[in-house]
Amino acid sequence: MTSFKNKWALILGGSSGLGYATAQKLAAEGMNLILVHRDRKSNEEEINKKFDALRSSVQVISFNENALDGELRKKILSEVKTNLGNEKIFCLVHSVAKGNLKKMVSDTEPTLDKTDFDITIHAMATSWWEWTKELINMGLWEKDARNIAFTSEGNQKYIPYYAAVSAAKATLEVLCRYMAIELAPLGIKTNVIQSGVVKTPALDLIPGSEKMIELTKRRNPFGRLTEPQDIANVVFLLCKDEAKWINGSVVRADGGESLI
Repeated sequence: MTSFKNKWALILGGSSGLGYATAQKLAAEGMNLILVHRDRKSNEEEINKKFDALRSSVQVISFNENALDGELRKKILSEVKTNLGNEKIFCLVHSVAKGNLKKMVSDTEPTLDKTDFDITIHAMATSWWEWTKELINMGLWEKDARNIAFTSEGNQKYIPYYAAVSAAKATLEVLCRYMAIELAPLGIKTNVIQSGVVKTPALDLIPGSEKMIELTKRRNPFGRLTEPQDIANVVFLLCKDEAKWINGSVVRADGGESLI
């Protein structure tokens, strides 16, 4: 039986959605947490209560900082290294949801430009590599480590207003394949989880999301949306000893939704 005692997970976007559900699951299994999130000061009290609930069972270090800022990233990881002492990071979970939702062409609405693509691809894809590389540079990875990010069906399928995010998800999956090979000598296993449609704050920002939700419920073989806990459970499975030979995979966790 896998023991997560004294192991640490670093979750980017750990205060809501898939990131927080993952934090809850890993904490329930005994894994300590480093949570990086970006939230308004007005939400801080509520978020701290959520984090305090996690602290009842494990150690939790949190940073309300911009995970996309290179200097802040170095500052956060320097503080993490000091706090952890001889311990290291077993699992990195990238759950950053920041992107521009616009059409490519429209006479009536704002349209995507290069800056929109740059911001979205960095936030939802290349920042994963930046954090991964910084952990390597600082010697913070455990030998048998797990490196995980989240993708969606938009990686291959047209979704209105989703072009920049789709480009980011495609980039994310390319990064997964390359990291899986090039980081294997370091003992790092890199995988991406393809989630079904989940009701999150990020989904609410997509124009027509309510219609998407209803269509998904009809399309999914189980007649429901994917829940954040469904995805958190897959993160947990990928962290187990039995999953150490899974590397470079896109693991679908959507109840069969993408088959229809």
